[in-house]
Amino acid sequence: MLLQDKVAIIYGGSGAIGGAAARAFAREGARVFLAGRTAETLRRSAEAIRAAGGKAEFDVTDVLDQAAVERHVQSVVDRAGRVDVVLTAVGFAHVQGPPLSALTLEQFERPIAAYTRANFITAKAAATHMEKNGSGVILTVSTPGSRMSGSGFLGYGTTCGAIETFSRILAGEVGSHGIRVVCLRPDAIPEALPVSHARAVFQGFADRFETTVEEMIEGRAKTGTLLGRFPRLDEVADYAAFIASDRAGAMTGAIANLTCGSLVD
Repeated sequence: MLLQDKVAIIYGGSGAIGGAAARAFAREGARVFLAGRTAETLRRSAEAIRAAGGKAEFDVTDVLDQAAVERHVQSVVDRAGRVDVVLTAVGFAHVQGPPLSALTLEQFERPIAAYTRANFITAKAAATHMEKNGSGVILTVSTPGSRMSGSGFLGYGTTCGAIETFSRILAGEVGSHGIRVVCLRPDAIPEALPVSHARAVFQGFADRFETTVEEMIEGRAKTGTLLGRFPRLDEVADYAAFIASDRAGAMTGAIANLTCGSLVD
């Protein structure tokens, strides 16, 4: 197993990407700790993992509260002895779709502030303990908005650019302690629409162009990717499990392109 006896924390562990990654990590032998804001969804995710034979626990934690996250990481160390992997896959409601003329300063700033704060808080809390062990993996999540240009996603595109830059520089901050940092960059995942904030986010674009979210995503996939489709949740989760494992031990400071070719590096 890729992650046998590893201890992993997944912030956003009951969300689309976080939940899929938690299942993949557990299947590969990790003991997973799911953290997020809603107890019921976290409980269901943990129970599903345990029903499949995996090891999972959950904790309600506000990822934007630095003291709460520090206490949570310490509690995981108290229970499991260490932290080997941290994935921050949280989602925050924000606005996409409006052009610059209709975008407010608050709408622009909100995703930048929330996502960068969450990634800093979780990375710092985890790295503090990983440094003591001389190893660890910190995983972040971005989107192609970091590299694309267009109208309607100025705030979130800037956010994704910030997450990727943060991840590259963080790798330099913690590399001497044996800690690796990799940013996962999937594109739109159709399966995530029913179980994440993605539908509400994409609705602004769909309304602007007088179509449905499903039709918009399908059209983009067919004409805007090399593979004619967007990534599946299991593909992103399985890749995350591999990157978190010792088999990817030489990889850090990298942005993993999981876009099915909507971007080409």
